[in-house]
Amino acid sequence: MSAAAKPTSESGAARAGGRTGQVIVASTRAATGVYTDRTGPVIDGWLREHGWLVLDRAVVTDGEPVGDALAAAIEAGLDLVITTGGTGVSPTDQTPEQTLPFLDRQLPGIMEELRRRGTSATPLAVLSRGYAGIARGRTVVINLPGSTGGVRDGLAVLGEVLDHLIDQVRGADHAAAPAADTGRAAPARAAPSRAAPATATPRNGILPKDLRHGH
Repeated sequence: MSAAAKPTSESGAARAGGRTGQVIVASTRAATGVYTDRTGPVIDGWLREHGWLVLDRAVVTDGEPVGDALAAAIEAGLDLVITTGGTGVSPTDQTPEQTLPFLDRQLPGIMEELRRRGTSATPLAVLSRGYAGIARGRTVVINLPGSTGGVRDGLAVLGEVLDHLIDQVRGADHAAAPAADTGRAAPARAAPSRAAPATATPRNGILPKDLRHGH
């Protein structure tokens, strides 16, 4: 599929408040027909299930074509672009290098959590070099791995933060945290005590010598 952005679900756009997203598959073998892309459809389906207006998936060869597809999606003003593939350490894995120049602000916590969850299945998850961040102050870009397991881990992380993230990028205020209700009345504040002025007490009816006559 080309990088040209074409909507595939108008009803999805309505449910998602007009939120638009696109998946970019970075895989030379998938782009040249050597094997069938398996991760792109997983991400597409997940986005539709969550009410997104999903644009035509772009399946491109590794390297500069990934950057070209990203540039087109960002120029179109999409809310979200998810790439899959090309995040490893082989010579052809260049998705992070193609992504980073577009990012105004990075979101490292997303990728840290993705890698953390991935290590429960394989220690090789720590080799993923993907980025997450915001381009042109509007488009959220997420690099997911090229494996179905890595994609599912990534979508699990996004499912917990994506709605709030998009709202914040669009300028929504933070939700006010409700005040804690302990069910107990606040303790009454005690009035400050004032010491009574000192008075001399006669001992056996006789004042001390230094207090006689006001001395």
